[in-house]
Amino acid sequence: MRHKLGFRCSCLRIVVAIVVATQPLCAQTASAKGAPSQTVYVKAGHLFDATSDKLRDNVVVVIEGERITKVASAGEVSIPAGATVVDLSNDWVLPGLIDCHTHLEARADRYDPINQVKETPFMGGFNGVVNADRTLQAGFTSVRDVGSQPFFAVDLRRAIDSGYIPGPRIVASGPGISITGGHGDMNGFAPPVNNMMYPAEKDYAIADGPEEVRRVVREQVKYGVDVIKILATGGVLSQGDKPGAEQFTYEELKVAADEAHHAGRKIAAHAHGTKGIKDAVRAGIDSIEHGSLIDAEGIELMKQHGTYLVADIYNDDYILGKAIEFGLPKENVEKEKMVGRLQRENFAKAVAAGVKIAFGTDAGVYPHGDNAKQFYYMVKFGMTPAGAIRAATSSAADLIDRAKDQGTVEAGKYADLIGVTSNPLDDVKVLEHVSFVMKGSKIYKDEVGATAKLAMSK
Repeated sequence: MRHKLGFRCSCLRIVVAIVVATQPLCAQTASAKGAPSQTVYVKAGHLFDATSDKLRDNVVVVIEGERITKVASAGEVSIPAGATVVDLSNDWVLPGLIDCHTHLEARADRYDPINQVKETPFMGGFNGVVNADRTLQAGFTSVRDVGSQPFFAVDLRRAIDSGYIPGPRIVASGPGISITGGHGDMNGFAPPVNNMMYPAEKDYAIADGPEEVRRVVREQVKYGVDVIKILATGGVLSQGDKPGAEQFTYEELKVAADEAHHAGRKIAAHAHGTKGIKDAVRAGIDSIEHGSLIDAEGIELMKQHGTYLVADIYNDDYILGKAIEFGLPKENVEKEKMVGRLQRENFAKAVAAGVKIAFGTDAGVYPHGDNAKQFYYMVKFGMTPAGAIRAATSSAADLIDRAKDQGTVEAGKYADLIGVTSNPLDDVKVLEHVSFVMKGSKIYKDEVGATAKLAMSK
């Protein structure tokens, strides 16, 4: 990840209680508006089901409970009188979007490192509740959270899954695993600050040597993570390290990958640097996050191993613009200037070579809810609109190991659907303005009156 967060003891359960008590309308509205009946019929004027690069016109999606039971042309589905119908017959319907690289705890309007010692862990909890809702409202019904305090993302996942607060489905990691003094450690502070403020972080996020890596992976699995995140190279938004510098040895990365896979988890590697990328791929890591300085050999290795590239090619604009206004230190600005352009150029090379691509944005570096701004850049740097959308649907679901439940509009999958008012295959930027959001058959956003139109027709 580019963003280095200060990790503290998780207080999310308390924060969620406070937020829900003071802002009950959001969760109550979502629950009441989307309370599912036995069977729901969604009329889709145009459907991109993410099983191919083509649209299907005049389709009905039949939903029972939380899942889709049938997807067929309108002429093949008999809708009984009085049935619950969602009328999107004038709209374009897609699977719920998936962002594979987010930090729901983080805010994009504060970059001063001193904030990490000025604020209590409660602030991260407040951020997470707000950011989860913004992400869902933007049409992202699932995310992979790849780095936060221990074990914030696990708690947030549980709160959302229980129906306590609205938000996307979460594939949760713990804090990114780092070396002492690397991207992910608390650099630039005196020893007493580290010892007093962040003693628990050392147990869950810092590992030096293969056996320490093994222990930390096992600790994170113990506390309920879905995915392991390891920081193979230095980063951009951290102090005292270089993006291209290797952090872990090949042996350490191999132990991390093997241990994660033994536990039935996938593993993602933050990797900007050329050699760190190649070591991570050879070690069997499932995805390379960022991939900024990848070379031709690294691209070929990723193809051979079937490794996914998750490249956050939108946020260079934000980091070199708004982030500077919000106090991003000069060291970080210079590092972003070094990797941002190269990352986009190398992303285009990877796309042209046929590397598997999954959508991931580093949300939290820029404001949550703006996730879909990356689609434009994916198309600009070599992907087709359909390919970019599939990167955020079927391919993303495959990467996060949720393909049996998510990523396409097919029978058996969760009823996670979004709607837009014009064709995203003509202009992918329409996805920046999602007008309809359904997750598990519950409607969380309906700006087109999809349910009201039916009531009027009756």
